[in-house]
This record gives sequence, structure tokens and C-alpha cells, in this order.
Amino acid sequence: LAGVPSLVKPASDTGYLAQAVVRLIAESGILPPGALQLIMGATGDLLDCLDAQDTVGFTGSAATAMTLRSRPSLLQNAVRFTAEQDSLNGSVLGPDVMPGSKEFDLFITEVHREMTTKAGQKCTAIRRIMVPEAHVQAVTAALSERLAATKIGHPAQRDTQMGALVSLAQREDVRGKLQLLARDCDVVFGDAQQCMVSGADAKEGAFMSPVLLNCPDPDAAKTLHEIEAFGPVSTVMAYRDLPHAIALLNKGGGSLVASVITHDPQVARQVVLGAGAFHGRLYFNDRISQAESTGHGAPLPHMVHGGPGRAGGSEELGGLRGVKHFMQRSAIQGSPDMLAAITGIWVTGAEEHAGPAHPFTRSFDALQIGETLHTAAREVTLADIEHFAEFTGDRFYAHMDAEAARANPFFPDRVAHGYLLLSFAAGLFVEPSPGPVLANTGLTALSFQKPVVAGDCIFVQLTVKRKTRRTAAYGEVRWHVALRNQDRDLVAEYELLTMNSYGETKGA
Repeated sequence: LAGVPSLVKPASDTGYLAQAVVRLIAESGILPPGALQLIMGATGDLLDCLDAQDTVGFTGSAATAMTLRSRPSLLQNAVRFTAEQDSLNGSVLGPDVMPGSKEFDLFITEVHREMTTKAGQKCTAIRRIMVPEAHVQAVTAALSERLAATKIGHPAQRDTQMGALVSLAQREDVRGKLQLLARDCDVVFGDAQQCMVSGADAKEGAFMSPVLLNCPDPDAAKTLHEIEAFGPVSTVMAYRDLPHAIALLNKGGGSLVASVITHDPQVARQVVLGAGAFHGRLYFNDRISQAESTGHGAPLPHMVHGGPGRAGGSEELGGLRGVKHFMQRSAIQGSPDMLAAITGIWVTGAEEHAGPAHPFTRSFDALQIGETLHTAAREVTLADIEHFAEFTGDRFYAHMDAEAARANPFFPDRVAHGYLLLSFAAGLFVEPSPGPVLANTGLTALSFQKPVVAGDCIFVQLTVKRKTRRTAAYGEVRWHVALRNQDRDLVAEYELLTMNSYGETKGA
């Protein structure tokens, strides 16, 4: 969408899946030829060929990100580098949650899902579980029971709940990391060396049992907050109070996501204030939102999926934000006329010019940026104000009580309703006959600058600000609308949006 072709280099262990997806995309024809290119295997000196107009986006381990981002060619050319790194994401059971409650069951479900989905090999998986001291035993028992009932097997079997790790090498890496975590933690469930597997070979298939650890002293532990076993591994730790839980959450040094299961809004507020700067996304859930929530590990495209510190300091780029990220941003400085000519958008102070006919009789294509209509003036009377108050029911004192209005520092006397002025404005600039204007779709950025009292006169300055094609039949016209009084002081201004046809112009 931003006009940037993408070259994708998948990890070797999962390259077969990436090529299958890219092949489907290419065969579908949804992208222009060359917009998406796939590189399998080594990239050679590709990164050394990049310059300031290129960008590198990376998802994976912190170690690989460091190797890539420190490449001399990227540093020398200031190539934009974004990294969404695996992190030590945490989940907190709120101090308000009791065993047997809906939130407690929800917490167990969330942690179990994050440990077993994709065999725990996902960047958002829960690695650290923070639980009130009084509930450590209950959480450990409930999680162990849920993990014991998890069916590990061939993914083609309908009853399989957890499959294999991505490779034998990855399984060995997880086992090695578990040995390091054993310095601070005890195993309370699972055996990394063996597991029961249905429909497949446990060893050749790189299957592994979920492993639940417990850390008796999370404050003194180091490996727990520094090392990630990228598999079905997670650690339970106790916290004394909510500030302690927040401190433990932040000891991970920055994560993609932290979740809190709580039914207490004040608990959620305290976590945001204490932990927000350390996590890319804070996810709260309870009995109210659980039915519609996407879950701890499933951010929506318009959400930030990244985080500070260990999480890489950047984000994956979904939605419109991702498109804008790939675009070069430059500041443009100049006179109003210069800016209008460059951008194609009229700005306040730029030249105005009159059209050959009323702008509402001119088609989308015929209208010119900066084309302006100055209407006749209309006097606002006390009868107008009272009639509008009676008709609408808006009898606010500033419109009806002269003494009360004068006591207000904003008003010199009884003043006209703001919406009365908008209605009068429309009556001044609208051309009532059928023509190219198909619909009024709204107004934005409305502001009132100066009150209008009985006896004042107002007129409208209507300017074509911007034109955008929308369909084959019509486009959107943004009009700058300025209401001024008899002294030419600005009374109110806003943007009016209309849909105009591309058809022939009347009277031009």
C-alpha cells in the first residue's frame, strides 16, 4: 500500500511454511508482481546493499536482532531497523481474585493456552506467572491438572491439543535453557526428557511435555528474568502485594505484553501506572470481557505489537500504522500559497478565487482548490434567538437571561445559539436546486470563536479545501467554512464534507 516492495527471509526451520503461504499469495494475484518476494536460504551481502531509503523489519530472538542491527552497513547508512523480539511476558492474578471465582478459572485458561498453543513457541507466550502468596498452591495445582489433561500428539488428529516443537534443535535449546532456569526454579509439573504422544514418535517428532516451574525467591532470581525457554515452559512466582507484583512484572526488562486478570478497576489502574512503560500492550480481562476478548497472545492489527527493552524497542507493523511507518516523513515549510500548491490542500491564508458559478452547481472535476464563495450577510435578531429556543427546547440561560449572560465573562449579553448560527450559515451558502452535490456527510473540527448577539450580522466564506476521489461515480469535497460578523471577526469555523458527482457542470 505504501509502494514499497517487500523481501521476506523466513527462519530456516519454518521456511517450508513461509514458502507455502507466499506461493498462495502469488498465485492469488492480490498483489502486483514483485511486491512480495521470498528469499530461501542465505541472503549473502543483501544487507550491505541497503541505504537510507530502505528499511529492515525483524521478528525473532534478541540475539539475532543484535547481530543484524549492529551490522556496519546498516549503522553507516542509518537504515531504519525495527525489531519485535521474543520477551519474558508475564501474567498477574489480581489480588482481588479468589480460587473458584470466574476470574481464577479464566486465569488458568489463559496461562494454559499460552503454554500449549504452538507448543509455547510464540513471542507472546506467558513465561512468568505472578500469583498472590496465598494462592500459589491453588494455581500450581489447577495448572498441573490442566496440563496433565492436555493431549499431545500428531496435529492431524482431531483431539490433539498440543503438537511438536518446530525442530529437534529447538527442543534441545529449550532443554538447555531449562537447565539454566533450574538455578532459580523447581519443576512442579512435566518432564522435559519424555512425554506421552498420540499418533507420532515422541523423539523424532520433537515433542516435549509442558513444564511448569516454581521460583521460591523471585526477587533474588536472575535467570528467571533474563532467560527465555522458547517452548511450553512457564514459571509460577509469589508476590506479597500489588506493588511487588508490578516490580516482578517489570524485572523482565521490557515485554511485548503483560496480562492482568482482575475484576477490580483500581487494580488495573495501578498496574497501568506502574508497569505501562515496560510493556507494549497491557491486557486486562475479567468475567465481563472474557466472552469477547482476543486473549493474552492475540493482539488485533490496530494494536501495538511490540515493546521496549528486551522486546526490541519497536513493533510488528499491522494496520494503517504499519503503512505509515514505511513512508518517509518530511516537513514542508513555506507560505500558505506555496503549501497549497505543493499539497493540493487549501490552507488558511492561501489565495482565494471566485468561480464562474455557485460552487454547488459545479461538478467535482470542475471545482478548483481555493475556489471561494462569499455570501450575503444576515442579521441575527432577538426574535430569531427566542424562536430557536422555543423550537428546539434549548433555553440555556446565556440565550434567554440578559442579566445572567452579562455575569458570564464569555458573553456581553444574550447570545445566539451556536447551532442557530450553523443553520443560518447553511441557509446562506446552500444552492437548493438539484446538482452535483449528492450528500452532506458531516462536518468536523467545529469551533466557536466569538459570541453573536442580537443585531450582529453574519456572512459565510465557503472555500474548496480538498478533493478526494471515492468511487467511479463521485468524490469527496472538503470545504472550509468560516462564519464572520460585520467586523469580519471570525465567529465560527469548521470543515464541511460533501459527496459530489463527476458529472457535467451547470452554468459553468
